[in-house]
Amino acid sequence: MAVEGARQRVPSATGRWSERWRRPTWLDATGEWVRERTRLLDSPLATHHVLLATTSVLVVIGLVMVLSSSSVESLTATGSPFAIFKNQAMYAVLGAVVLTVASRVPARMWQRLALPALLGAAFLQFLVFVPGIGKVVNGNRNWIVVGGFQAQPSEAAKVALILALAMALTRRRDCLGDPVKLLGAMALPVGLTVGIVLLTRDLGTALIMMAVVVVMLWVAGIPGRWFALAGAVTAGVAVLAVVTSQNRMDRVAHWVSGAASSDDIRGLAWQPVQGQYALASGGFWGLGLGASREKWSWLPEAHNDFIFAIIGEELGLPGTLTILVLFGVIALMVMRLVRRSEDLYTKLAVAGVGAWILGQALINMGVVLSLLPVIGVPLPLISAGGSALVLTLLGMGILLSFARAEPGAPEAIRTRESVVARSLAVLPHRGPGRSRSARGRAGKAGR
Repeated sequence: MAVEGARQRVPSATGRWSERWRRPTWLDATGEWVRERTRLLDSPLATHHVLLATTSVLVVIGLVMVLSSSSVESLTATGSPFAIFKNQAMYAVLGAVVLTVASRVPARMWQRLALPALLGAAFLQFLVFVPGIGKVVNGNRNWIVVGGFQAQPSEAAKVALILALAMALTRRRDCLGDPVKLLGAMALPVGLTVGIVLLTRDLGTALIMMAVVVVMLWVAGIPGRWFALAGAVTAGVAVLAVVTSQNRMDRVAHWVSGAASSDDIRGLAWQPVQGQYALASGGFWGLGLGASREKWSWLPEAHNDFIFAIIGEELGLPGTLTILVLFGVIALMVMRLVRRSEDLYTKLAVAGVGAWILGQALINMGVVLSLLPVIGVPLPLISAGGSALVLTLLGMGILLSFARAEPGAPEAIRTRESVVARSLAVLPHRGPGRSRSARGRAGKAGR
């Protein structure tokens, strides 16, 4: 509601203060607009609407940037600049269906689906070791190929880990301070997900999943002294995975010494250096959408792991900050949902999904900015990759499902649906078996 006026006290000629009316300024209107939008966040469905809108914007940005960053590679490989984009758009549509269905699943149903999801994910993970089905990519045996269709089962393992670990911790909530019982509760979900991923030598995915486990343990209220032990174990696993792979050792060495100063500029240091060139050449405002130079076969994985560098090159600082803000909004909504939820399982599952998506985004952007050594993980909702996009949208659908169960949200949904039903009921509709001409003749006969 607009502010029509406000009283202002001003000094008079005699030195006394008097009141007079002044017209509203742009500052008043801005303040009223901000207060009105802030009140909207008090709605029980605010979390649901903000998460859905933010996810939609990120997917649209991702499709635009995949088209821009992959056009040269697609043209070279297939003769069409739209090949990779069409594939990504198809998976985006499939992911939208998955998100819609997942968001309508009752929140309590996810706990019942935890064990089937865990067993199914473990089965898919074991398929990577089957000759003729498993496929090695960049030294990691983490892909399966069946009849021309290929997918990365570790993406499904992330969802299964979150649902199963949340169920295990919820059932053992009364004995989480006992390390033996805690390890017993974690053994099955962590062993069948993180353990198998480590066997496939996919260190990047394993680190994300271990971060998810740590966040969920923290939300569950595990005593702080056990986090030091968990951190030591995680660090030990990461060091062991690095020292047992010469490729990882070289990447870490280049990162520690500085990729730009490396003598092996055309070797392992090539990708991070070209990513820095892309960000630097973009400057503040960027070169313009579609005007990237690095996508012309200079930057490897320009449409996948290093798509954030292309965003910086073409859209500049405003583009990269927009991505950061959107993921920041998701983080705020995750914390809001955790705080407002009354069920422990919901809190743990929401925290797990948030840690997965936000942690992976931070790792990806950290790699592009050379804050971390090169780890092959995509930017959620934006990078090219069918199975990654669909499973990430499944994770967002799970968040929306829990948001629809937030205190006060079911009542608000029923109220909205009843209003829509009453509105549709008063609309004119055609009766069965009566044509337009028959109704016209009936009207004339009545006159």
